[in-house]
Amino acid sequence: MSLPDVLATAARDLFPLIWSGMITGCLYALGALGLVMIFKCSRVVNFSHGNVAGFAAFLIYGFSSGVLLELSWGAAVLLAVVAVIAIAFLTYAIISPLVFENDLTATIATLGVGLIAQGATLLIFGADIVGLDLPVPRFSLSVLGLLVTGYDLTVLAVAVVTIGALFFVIDHTKLGIAFRAISDNPFAAEVCGLNLRSVHLFAWIVAAVLGVVGALLIVPTTFLSVTTVAAFMLQAFAAAVIGGFASLPGSLIGGILIGILMNLFTFYVSPEFSSTFLLGIILVALNIFPNGILERVGGSRV
Repeated sequence: MSLPDVLATAARDLFPLIWSGMITGCLYALGALGLVMIFKCSRVVNFSHGNVAGFAAFLIYGFSSGVLLELSWGAAVLLAVVAVIAIAFLTYAIISPLVFENDLTATIATLGVGLIAQGATLLIFGADIVGLDLPVPRFSLSVLGLLVTGYDLTVLAVAVVTIGALFFVIDHTKLGIAFRAISDNPFAAEVCGLNLRSVHLFAWIVAAVLGVVGALLIVPTTFLSVTTVAAFMLQAFAAAVIGGFASLPGSLIGGILIGILMNLFTFYVSPEFSSTFLLGIILVALNIFPNGILERVGGSRV
């Protein structure tokens, strides 16, 4: 094949790759928002995020497949969300004394929580790879040369609604205002009478629910195993790094950037080195804009 033909083929594939990368990036953004929510108010990097979300995905599989119960898909999701909220409550109850002593110790403690969640998944469901079917519309249509599927539109709709609801709560409710106040200055917020533990718990619960949503939507593109969602959260972690780990809009942009870049690298270069490429993105991001891409572009962190 001649060079012009190669370039023409590469250009033809470019826009579909960017589109699918944006869709996947929305899921990374959901995971990153959960990480940033916790870090903004408590300065704890929650390394258990992926394993707990993966456990929730397995719970939905167990509740809907007859392994644990035989419920409808909606009831299984609702029950799994309740379980994850209970896990978030219990996790914060365990590490909250550490949060106020040393945020580094609390961060290390989350590694233990993640290992417990992974161990519980292996103990209950085993190490086999399973399929978790998401009831999304099965259709596809061509829009401006792009193949748009029902799964793509479902991910976009869920991501927009979920992220929109999150930003509405943070901007327009008393709990959201308390969250922003504690994120900006926890000492002043506590002096003004705000309960730090209640706001921390709010962030942990919201992060857990965001993790479940992201895990559920990523599973139809792959198979569900003990490490599936934890690996997905590595990309979410990179998205949070690009956002500066303290900016919700930054993590949203970071998630979409990671989705597109990973898609392009996997297609044009090599899927075997995708993890290396992801690590390279993290290192470059930390060196070029250590406080987040929005600070670099706009001069201030949101």
